[in-house]
Amino acid sequence: MAAEARQIVMAGADERDLTKLAEYEAIGGYQALQKARGMTPAAIIDELNASELRGRGGAFFPTGRKWSFVPKPDQNPNPHYLVVNADESEPGSFKDNEIMARVPHRFIEGCLITAYAVDSKNVFVYIRGEYTGPYEVLVGALEELHGRADLRGEVTIVLHRGAGAYICGEETALLESLEGERGQPRTKPPFPAIAGLYASPTVVNNVETMATVPPIITMGGAEYAKLGVPDSRGTRLVSLSGHIVNGGNYEVENGISMRDLIYGLGGGIPEGRRLKCVIPGGSSTAILRYDEIDVGYDFNSLLRLDTAMGSAGVIVLDERCCMVQLGIRVNEFYEHESCGKCTPCREGTRWMSQILRRLEAGDADQHELDLLLDVCDRINGKCLCPLGETAAIAVASYVAKFREEFQAHIDEDGCPFGDSSPLHGVLAPVAQHTHHPTATVPA
Repeated sequence: MAAEARQIVMAGADERDLTKLAEYEAIGGYQALQKARGMTPAAIIDELNASELRGRGGAFFPTGRKWSFVPKPDQNPNPHYLVVNADESEPGSFKDNEIMARVPHRFIEGCLITAYAVDSKNVFVYIRGEYTGPYEVLVGALEELHGRADLRGEVTIVLHRGAGAYICGEETALLESLEGERGQPRTKPPFPAIAGLYASPTVVNNVETMATVPPIITMGGAEYAKLGVPDSRGTRLVSLSGHIVNGGNYEVENGISMRDLIYGLGGGIPEGRRLKCVIPGGSSTAILRYDEIDVGYDFNSLLRLDTAMGSAGVIVLDERCCMVQLGIRVNEFYEHESCGKCTPCREGTRWMSQILRRLEAGDADQHELDLLLDVCDRINGKCLCPLGETAAIAVASYVAKFREEFQAHIDEDGCPFGDSSPLHGVLAPVAQHTHHPTATVPA
């Protein structure tokens, strides 16, 4: 597939200021909402099923099927809620930021259509606290809708700002936080569709998923399903970062070659350096080596290589990178962000960091390399949520793909890259010292 963009979610944003209601309506904005309100909720869900849209937050669950799990009003008298996960905190992913900042009305329109489809009068957008720009854009867009009862209807949309906890990107921890509790995962079942926010039926979807709903209603589910490849229909906003000439967000059809993403849209590696590896779906996904990039960027193709699209954050790393340093940087992030509820995650990520640090310093014994993988295995599949597991999967993939590099740290009593690696000295937000100076308060 050629390296080219196909705009569905971001359509019109390059030509007009779609943060303005009038500009969005000028290109047909909110017509999908009017069309949807002329349909039954069941018919809308049928269109989503026909589109084969799968959630864009990382779990990739079929969107229409998720909506269909919500009980009918006569089956459950509690209010129904729509909660949008805008807590984009995955390292390497920044697509939702751009959607909210540049096409806020398309996002809001998707929320209103979804609310109608699942019989919700209340929409909560849980937005990452650091996203001050997108937050202000959404506030402005909602203010424009304030006097438009023909569009807003009886639906109330609440913007709730998070406090910077990565764990609140997990849907049940997000619900706990939204209710004013500590952001920690819940045990499942019950699933949110049955007992979510305030123990009521709740749909939790991602920003990009919501922004894809209006185009699907406009063009029809079957037409949308012609884009992409089987099990990965439609388009995807991909965030390219790292050692890449043209970093940024690109909307592409699912199935585009990873090579085309890197060397076509991304312009390749700067200064003629060579590719070493790629993180394909945000820092929580297993890496691909330089010789594994002739693969389609879609669910099944990546699954066959034991990795995933995740949050579509493609991080490119060149030949200078030390994989042990990468392991430290990634794992210490997850160690820091662990909520502490699960022992395997809380203790396991800390143990992994200690081993990785010993490897980097040249203090590790031979058995510790196998111990690192054993710790990963004891975390994987044993946590309430994916946080600890993804840290284990990511680090284990570094060892699997570059074991000789980890071995060299033992054989050479230290890092063979030294400070030449661009990751040298780049630390995760983990306290490296036990002593914290006391702040002096002026009298």
